[in-house]
Amino acid sequence: MMNEKVKNLLKSAMWDLATCANGEPNVVPVAFKDVTEDGKLLVGDVLLETTLRNIKENNGRIAISAYDAQSLEGYQIKGSAEYVTEGPIVDAFKVAVEKMFNGAATAKGALVITPEKIIVTTPGPENKKEL
Repeated sequence: MMNEKVKNLLKSAMWDLATCANGEPNVVPVAFKDVTEDGKLLVGDVLLETTLRNIKENNGRIAISAYDAQSLEGYQIKGSAEYVTEGPIVDAFKVAVEKMFNGAATAKGALVITPEKIIVTTPGPENKKEL
């Protein structure tokens, strides 16, 4: 489902994570993120309180938007998220966050997101196409 073009953009672009619970939408930018070889999306939890609450209340439903501001290539990914608090994924985010913030912050856990739909948001004839 996730081709190399999508993976490359996700690895280089910022992501906006969107969740919703009780009719109240929430969107946040995330900097600590990665894509696994099998196409799962990983997000380090530094300040995701509302996002985590929404995921818990809406059965893990989440959407991600990522795009290149120069070329306007972009994708929306809809899927389900699972929260983990230990293991190699969390350990890697802890190292990255602590390094960036010189020990003043750490990752408390990570979201492991399984994509279910990938939708092109790039302007043009492919816009809204599901991959």
